[in-house]
Amino acid sequence: MKKYSCSVLAFGLFFGASAFSGAAALKPAAAPEPAAAAQPPAAFAAAPLPYAEDALAPYMSAETLQFHYGKHYKGYVAALNRLTAGRPEAKMSLEQVIMTAQPGPVFNNAAQAWNHVFFFNCLRPGGGGRPVGALAAAIERDFGSYEAFRAAFTQAAQGLFGSGWAWLVADNGKLKIEQYANADLPMKHGQWGLLVLDVWEHAYYIDRRNARADYIEAAMNSLVNWDFAAANYASAPQGK
Repeated sequence: MKKYSCSVLAFGLFFGASAFSGAAALKPAAAPEPAAAAQPPAAFAAAPLPYAEDALAPYMSAETLQFHYGKHYKGYVAALNRLTAGRPEAKMSLEQVIMTAQPGPVFNNAAQAWNHVFFFNCLRPGGGGRPVGALAAAIERDFGSYEAFRAAFTQAAQGLFGSGWAWLVADNGKLKIEQYANADLPMKHGQWGLLVLDVWEHAYYIDRRNARADYIEAAMNSLVNWDFAAANYASAPQGK
């Protein structure tokens, strides 16, 4: 039997009663709407964007952030709340969900929510340039020079096939560059994230279409938040 929406079915029943009565039937007073059931608070709240949507222009437009933050990131958070409602994960931290979830929708949405908050903090108005201090010294130690690091990081971001993330990580006291596809992230591999560049197409397609290389160059020249990366380095386990 074909199913109909409540609104269509109710209209059909009322129209039928009027027709068979031979007179214009009086519509009965509408029953009071039942009080909406109180909804429990969402287990995972969306983090605020750390700057105004237009703050990264002209290198990243307000429209890009409206979609990237407002649609993609918030969509992951909303999906995670739906998937974990009434389940033990709803009482966990986001990191605990990531580390305990099996491959699949819960992990994907939790990891993507975490990755995006980290990524948005890796950018800032007036960013770019070079790191300084302890992080700069570690980059020179492990890559030979900032220029060598930047070339390798750019190659990793440009060369990742499909969707994913280019990461600068601390791994047992040493800095490394990693490519992680889809929702994968350093904590699943015992690493400490310092800096990330999102190379899913939604990060740049509105502004630059498929020119991923232009997006990477603009981010490194003018958007990277080295202060955030330096703070992450300062808190990283130093290894053996």
